[in-house]
Amino acid sequence: MTAECLVYDEVPEIPAGLLARCANLPTAAFSDAMQRFGGAVGLAPVISNASARKTVRVIGRALTVQTRPGDNLVVHKAVDMAAPGDVLVIDAGGQTDRAIIGGLLGSYAQNKAIAGIVLDGAVRDLSELAGLDIPIFARGVSHLGPYKDGPGLIRGNVAIGGTAVSQGDLVVGDEDGIVFVPRHRVADVVAAAEAVVERERITTLAINDDNWDRSWVDAGLAVQRLSR
Repeated sequence: MTAECLVYDEVPEIPAGLLARCANLPTAAFSDAMQRFGGAVGLAPVISNASARKTVRVIGRALTVQTRPGDNLVVHKAVDMAAPGDVLVIDAGGQTDRAIIGGLLGSYAQNKAIAGIVLDGAVRDLSELAGLDIPIFARGVSHLGPYKDGPGLIRGNVAIGGTAVSQGDLVVGDEDGIVFVPRHRVADVVAAAEAVVERERITTLAINDDNWDRSWVDAGLAVQRLSR
C-alpha cells in the first residue's frame, strides 16, 4: 500500500530585497519586533565540538512539511521538490526517538541549494551534519534511523515548537534559535527589526560612554525598603 502525500498549491515568493535586508539582522531583533511572539521553542543548531565556533545563520522562505513521527518518506519528496533558497520546515511531532534527517539526506539537501533545515524532531550523524554548509536546527539527536513508508503533507500549515508556520513564511535563525514571520507581515516586521537594531546601537554607545539612562528601571518598580 502506498502512502498518501498531500501537496498544497504554491504561494508567492518573498521579494529578494526584503530577504537581503535580513542578512545582518539577528533573530533576537525579529523576536523583539514581533513582541516575543512567533519563535520556536526548544530547537537548537546542529553543532559538533569541532564546529563549535562555526557561525550558524539561516534566512529564507519556508517549505513546510508534516510527516508521521519517526518516518521521513515525505521529507525525501519535499527535498526533491524544493527550490534553491527554500528552508525546509519539518513538523515531525516534536518526537526525538527516531532521526528524521541524517548525513545522506543532509548532503542531498545541501546539493539542492536548500538554504536550511528546521526540524521539530531528531537528527543523527551529528558530525557529518555539523560539517555541512547547510544550517540545520533540530530538537534532538538519536542514532535510530527513520521508517520510510508513512504519509504526510507538503506546503500545508504546520506547527514547530508550538508555533504555527505556513508555506512561504519567512524563516530567520541563528545561535539564539528560530523565528517565523508570517509572509503577509514580512515587510513590516523587517522594518521593525531594523528599528530594534538601531535602538540597541544607540544604547550600546550610551553604555560605552557611561551615559545609559536607567530611570526606566525604578519607574517600573514599586520599591519597598525593609528592615531586618
